[in-house]
Amino acid sequence: MATASNTFTERELDRIIEMAWEDRTPFEAILFQFGLPEKEVIKVMRTNLKESSFKRWRKRVNSGVSQKHLKKRNQDITRFKCSRQKAISGNKISKR
Repeated sequence: MATASNTFTERELDRIIEMAWEDRTPFEAILFQFGLPEKEVIKVMRTNLKESSFKRWRKRVNSGVSQKHLKKRNQDITRFKCSRQKAISGNKISKR
């Protein structure tokens, strides 16, 4: 039986872990992008993090601070974009 760790490249695993650590990235976004349901994300985190880091992550996800579940998010949030994020017009990034 193949595990999630075996089916993804190192770069993809890094991105999955990064998305899982982000409070505002819901599990549904990881499911959409990588096809991993929440239970599989938890397994990936458990196998790729130190035990203390995994426990800290699980505590944070379940604490209410995190908005990892769409049901916990404010209904006004339809996608993540920081209110202070500048719009990129014409696909050109301004140079300093």
